Amino acid sequence: MKRLILIDSNALIHRSFHALPPLTTRKGELVNAVYGFSSVLLKTIHDLKPDYLAAAFDLAAPTFRHKEYQAYKATRPKAPDELYQQIPRAKEILEALNIPVIEKEGFEADDIIGTLAKRFADKEIEILILTGDLDTLQLVDDHIKIYTFKKGLSDAVIYNEEEIEKRYGLKAAQMIDYKALRGDPSDNIPGVKGIGEKGAAGLIKQFATLENLYQTIERSTEKELIEKYGLKKGMIKKLKENKDMAFFSKKLATIHLRVPVKIELSDLDWHKNYDINKIKNLFEELNFQTLIKRLPDYIEPSKPEQKNLF
Repeated sequence: MKRLILIDSNALIHRSFHALPPLTTRKGELVNAVYGFSSVLLKTIHDLKPDYLAAAFDLAAPTFRHKEYQAYKATRPKAPDELYQQIPRAKEILEALNIPVIEKEGFEADDIIGTLAKRFADKEIEILILTGDLDTLQLVDDHIKIYTFKKGLSDAVIYNEEEIEKRYGLKAAQMIDYKALRGDPSDNIPGVKGIGEKGAAGLIKQFATLENLYQTIERSTEKELIEKYGLKKGMIKKLKENKDMAFFSKKLATIHLRVPVKIELSDLDWHKNYDINKIKNLFEELNFQTLIKRLPDYIEPSKPEQKNLF
């Protein structure tokens, strides 16, 4: 079965920046995030041998989520300029490897990844999402898996449906409902105030979906909710008071699967025009000597034969 890898570029660059010390080129250019990003990319290509590759990026312009909720991601500390300055270099690396870069104003990288993953899932290929966070767990199904890291840029882990259930006790599709109740502090998605990870997971495990949970609340008396369903009085109160926010949070947390990007699977065949000299020259410019030997199709230069002088 052929394999497609979709790269959550911003998440990976961000993770690389914080995982590595401030490496610089001989000219003084800071490249720690670019080095980490390139290293992970080469390891992924070597280990997973993808037939198709694409890299999705966020744009600086507000997304549809920001327009609907001004506080979206508002509490997230602004990333340092030193990180943002390395993004163009990461795009150069991708271009040199013949990996398409995909961006769309009004949408996040996760939305592009979700759109492409679901679009090509019917093509009978395996799809892996290479990312630095777990925001895309909701996309996992029979064809789609998440490839990420437990710590820094090491200890890789693949999340399939079984691994998600093992960690959260939930199915992949339920991760949206889970986030609707729990919220997401990193994106400033509010959720239901007073309900944490354990409470959210327990409710979704019991009622399956956010919709079913609230339908049960609406058609039951408080006594039934307590005695039949085991809900506590305080929990019932929180859920009732924050119903609108729970459904709004679900909307914010749901990855958009219909981003208008015109791209075919054949466009993601990175092998087609791969030129090792192009990326080799760029790595030499960035002083990434140790990465050159890890390039696809790299052949170690043969050493000149030592002549016998006697």
